[in-house]
Amino acid sequence: MPDDKLLLVTGLKEMGRVVAVTGDGTNDAPALKSANIGFAMGITGSEVAKNAAKIVLLDDNFCSIITAIKYGRNIYDSVRKFLQFQLTVNLAAMFMVFAGSALFNESPLTAVQMLWVNLIMDTFAALALATEPPSDELLDRQPVSKTETIVNEVMLRNVFGQAFYQIAILLLFLIEGRNIFNLPYEESDPFYYTKSW
Repeated sequence: MPDDKLLLVTGLKEMGRVVAVTGDGTNDAPALKSANIGFAMGITGSEVAKNAAKIVLLDDNFCSIITAIKYGRNIYDSVRKFLQFQLTVNLAAMFMVFAGSALFNESPLTAVQMLWVNLIMDTFAALALATEPPSDELLDRQPVSKTETIVNEVMLRNVFGQAFYQIAILLLFLIEGRNIFNLPYEESDPFYYTKSW
């Protein structure tokens, strides 16, 4: 009965569960609307069920739900990877600007160069992660809890660890670059020369 379906969905949600409901009839509409995610059948489903659901399966194929889950998890993973990458790059860049300003009274990167770093990092990272196809292994793991933060402890450890590694290499080049690459310049020389034309 419609009331039984609605009661089941409401009870599971009160227990903290994420509830998905599939349906095609008018009697499924209250449960479809109350669920976290409702799947209605696009061909055989009633208009009431389609309007109540959040997703309409155009082919009435339950396997489409598995495909949706796989793509959803892939997008979620890609967003996490992109965030981790961006936080690492920006942390290293901000530290280098601060350290360069403190050590040499001049930032090693100008504002335009910082914009270029962000533009290149954002564009290519987004393209790389947007074109990553989903794999079947995504279905083998448990779903992510809705209370879990998008940036978890493992990601923070990776961000700070990788940023520390990048900062160490960049500081080495910034401080000892003249000796490492055998470049002829003095410590008092500015980072950027302004030519008068």
